[in-house]
Amino acid sequence: MDTKKSIFTTIGLIMVVMFLAMIINITISLRDFGIDSAKTKAQLVAQSVKNGLTAHMVNGMMENRNFYITQTKNLDHIDDLWIVRSDTVEQQYGKGRELIHDEIDKKVLKSGNSIEDINENFLGHSTYRITIPYKAEVTKDINCISCHESNEGDILGVISMVISVDDLKLTSTKIIGYTSAISFILILIILWFIRHLIIPYLSIFESIQDVMKKANTGDYSGRINDITSGQAKNVAHWINEHMNKLQTSLVSMEDKIDIFLTAHKSEDVKDPIIDVENTVTRLADIYKFKKTIENDEHIEDVYKRISVVLEHKYNICDFNFIEADTTNKSTQIVYVNKTILCDPLSGGCRADRTNTLIDSCQFIDVCDKFNSDKYYICIPHSISNDLDFIISIVCDTVEEHERIRSLLPFIKDYIDTAKPEIVSKKLMQILERSAQTDPLTGLYNRKFLENFIDNTLYNGALKNTPCGVMMVDIDFFKLINDNYGHDIGDIAIKTIANTLIDVVSKEDIVIRFGGEEFIVVVSDCTEEQLIKTAEEIRIAFSQQKIQAGAETFSKTVSIGVSLFPNKNKDFWKYVKQSDIALYEAKQTGRNKVIKYEKGME
Repeated sequence: MDTKKSIFTTIGLIMVVMFLAMIINITISLRDFGIDSAKTKAQLVAQSVKNGLTAHMVNGMMENRNFYITQTKNLDHIDDLWIVRSDTVEQQYGKGRELIHDEIDKKVLKSGNSIEDINENFLGHSTYRITIPYKAEVTKDINCISCHESNEGDILGVISMVISVDDLKLTSTKIIGYTSAISFILILIILWFIRHLIIPYLSIFESIQDVMKKANTGDYSGRINDITSGQAKNVAHWINEHMNKLQTSLVSMEDKIDIFLTAHKSEDVKDPIIDVENTVTRLADIYKFKKTIENDEHIEDVYKRISVVLEHKYNICDFNFIEADTTNKSTQIVYVNKTILCDPLSGGCRADRTNTLIDSCQFIDVCDKFNSDKYYICIPHSISNDLDFIISIVCDTVEEHERIRSLLPFIKDYIDTAKPEIVSKKLMQILERSAQTDPLTGLYNRKFLENFIDNTLYNGALKNTPCGVMMVDIDFFKLINDNYGHDIGDIAIKTIANTLIDVVSKEDIVIRFGGEEFIVVVSDCTEEQLIKTAEEIRIAFSQQKIQAGAETFSKTVSIGVSLFPNKNKDFWKYVKQSDIALYEAKQTGRNKVIKYEKGME
């Protein structure tokens, strides 16, 4: 049963119950009132008969008592009236015609208490019977014991009367009938009022309930129908308009959100409003991420931000970032969160080469560069035409692997947001590196050296660490240009540059200082190690063959070295010392290593 019928039926039942309760209450009240009225009337008549009989006795007219009783009995609504003598009166005056009618007369004669009896018949004749005792009295005006051989208070007889209450029953029936008719008319009026004024509001309430029930499950297509009049029609129109706007807005928002996010709809969320709320939260988080990385200075900072998102937002703890230069076919690991378990540097990265997601759960040992029993996912992201960015994620269980796979669209949104910043900061990195790199040899230049001195020697990782400084110069370089041309001279410069890179360690810095002159900063070394490294450079270069057309030739270098204690900001002082030592090597025969000593000028 729907709400409208339920309420209408409930109100009807309540009204019927109230009507019945009212009729029952009126019936009982009228009955009690009729009986009380009959009692009062009977008691008055009985007392009047008693007083009349006493008057007859006082005046000596008892022989006329039957006339008095008969006249009284003929009064309206009195069905019967009789008197009964007690035993003492019968013994004194004889039985007479006043005989006992029934047991009630006997009980009253014996007890001296009045007795009432009601005989009710719903359809038949109804009566009220009262029997009162006639007691001997001694007062100023009456002295019963003067005539009767009895004591004061003795029972001289009883007076019984039967009164019809049919007139009262008829009156009560009329009152109940009128009341019922009026009540019935009122019920009909109330039901009409409910039907025409209240039911429409109950109908719209029921419709609103259905619409809201659908909306609560995420279905906003419900509408209020069949409301055609009154204020309820206006309410239905307003609600339908609101639902139309809400549904249209949700569809529009979902379509527009698709522009910004890879996948925003969640299978677990059925309500579009909650889905939009979650999506707006995602967009707000991505926007804050975007504004943060825009203010970062270096590309390494952007990678760090992405790692924070993975680790703290998505609870991914084991991952690495790889850059792939598609133009130069080179690969480098740019961020390691934990120990890297693959080798993308030798032979490249499979995810980058195939430009597809690499998933160890889809195919066991899909990547031969991965050397662990753990599960892994490698996701390639194309940042630009020249750069790919690969995220390699490792986990221990299949469940965790599936959880991470479900997060890939969310991760992609952050990578897509970071793309412009990665491109711009990568370009800045390339420009900065280009500005600090010698174009011929690929070695660092003097601009880089200046930054290196301030950031690494004076204030960075090598602060207070003894370092060696070498000045390296090709012997008789001018003759190469004169005899073979500047192209061969450039080859000679590249050869010494490669020799320097091959001999020194990765921690050492090699700089083309100008022309055929190079500076090498050897980190954390002793004087013996410095001289040994310089000798290795000298010997290695002397063994190089430089191609000049159909012939080859070899050249030598002179090297001046100086040990830089790195306790004061006086690096250029030791560069000068190395230069002095280099000059000494040139002046004393070339192709040698000279350590700076005091007194050299």
